[in-house]
Amino acid sequence: MVGRFFLSTTTTTKQHRQNHHFSSSSDQQIMLLAGPPSCGKTSLLFQFAFNTALDNTNNNNKVVFICNRSKLENKPPYFSKSIDPSSDVFQRIEMKYVEDDQGIKKYFAAFHLLKTFPAAVIVDDFGDFFDDSNCQAKYNNQRGRDLAIVRTLALCRNAITHANERMESRPPCKLLLSDTQHGDTPRLLFIYKRWVHSIFTIKGTQSFNHVTQKL
Repeated sequence: MVGRFFLSTTTTTKQHRQNHHFSSSSDQQIMLLAGPPSCGKTSLLFQFAFNTALDNTNNNNKVVFICNRSKLENKPPYFSKSIDPSSDVFQRIEMKYVEDDQGIKKYFAAFHLLKTFPAAVIVDDFGDFFDDSNCQAKYNNQRGRDLAIVRTLALCRNAITHANERMESRPPCKLLLSDTQHGDTPRLLFIYKRWVHSIFTIKGTQSFNHVTQKL
């Protein structure tokens, strides 16, 4: 699954399809990519979206990319030079712009009404959609932000689980979130571990960043 964050050659794409039983396992359906600020998380998410859309060419399932529009425009993702900007694959990546956690909730609350479920839903900078002061006021609780995140994660997981139960033998819909961490682990790791199946972290060295997986 880590390979989906990087440019796939024809050979590796075939290997992904041959090993589809691995990537479709239940422990890979809801994932988190965490890393320090400005480490390239958004670029990795877009590469994941591109690879997933490419692998779903035959069934024409789209990939939904949820993010804040202004943040994306201020810091656009980087793509490999090997990717053609005019590729038809990008037509299967649907951008959805939201301003706060309410936008995410509205999308997943109506998820079961979709006629065709996407191959993947990606939410960039998930934690940034939850404003601390607004959440505290809404729940009248100092830990209002944590409560809001838990409720949203529960809604997301229920939506993905319901979709995959309806899809039966078809490749499952995946949910990929990203969040910024300050230090060795995400600040809300204790929450994510409850709702997320797999957590990937970006570890920096003096010469490069790399993605590792925590189970």
